[in-house]
Amino acid sequence: MSTATLTSKGQITIPAAVRAAMSLESGSRVEFVESGKGQFLIVAATSPVQNLKGLLRIPNTPVTIEQMNQMIAARGATNGANK
Repeated sequence: MSTATLTSKGQITIPAAVRAAMSLESGSRVEFVESGKGQFLIVAATSPVQNLKGLLRIPNTPVTIEQMNQMIAARGATNGANK
């Protein structure tokens, strides 16, 4: 297990082994994702967009542009009324 110490300025140095395992380099961005009460995951935020392929399922029936526009208009009208 790797550990790091928090400085008085709220900074930490990510241990070299962790940086290597996450493929982090100087200038890389990370996200802190809450995974439970008082627990966070450190996630590299530098993944290429190609890694998102396959994340969403393909709809059973195609949706037309007109259907998308109708849904956007309908949702926009209802959300605007709630403000």
